[in-house]
Amino acid sequence: MREHNEMETIFLSVPENESFARVVIAAFAVQLSPTVSEIADIKTAVSEAVTNAIVHGYEGTRGMVTLRAMIDGTTLSIEISDKGKGIADVEQAMEPFFTTHPEQERSGMGFSVMQTFMDDLHVSSTPGSGTIIRMRKRIRRLASVGGTH
Repeated sequence: MREHNEMETIFLSVPENESFARVVIAAFAVQLSPTVSEIADIKTAVSEAVTNAIVHGYEGTRGMVTLRAMIDGTTLSIEISDKGKGIADVEQAMEPFFTTHPEQERSGMGFSVMQTFMDDLHVSSTPGSGTIIRMRKRIRRLASVGGTH
């Protein structure tokens, strides 16, 4: 039997909700029995995406951030979206060390971190309408005790 589950949560784009998003995604993903390392990867990627929405998408204003997640078999799909200012050049924004706010000590590594920790990453954005980040991670199922991996 294939496992399937979905969830969605919407929260205000304030920095305090970045940690909230990490806890929510970890609680949802735990049903796949991920390793501690896999949970850390997922939480880090979600943290980066939510921080981007808060800092860059809404840039000093407030709006709502939507976190959606779906489990299909052993794959966790995550979507983080905002209705903020959007990204004019997604390809440029995804380049390592690119930042629109060098004065704020931003490293410009958010998308690189997401790519490193997740199996797939897709970013779509429309200036003036917002950004959607879609990520997927396949969770390795460990064999039963005494079995092989």
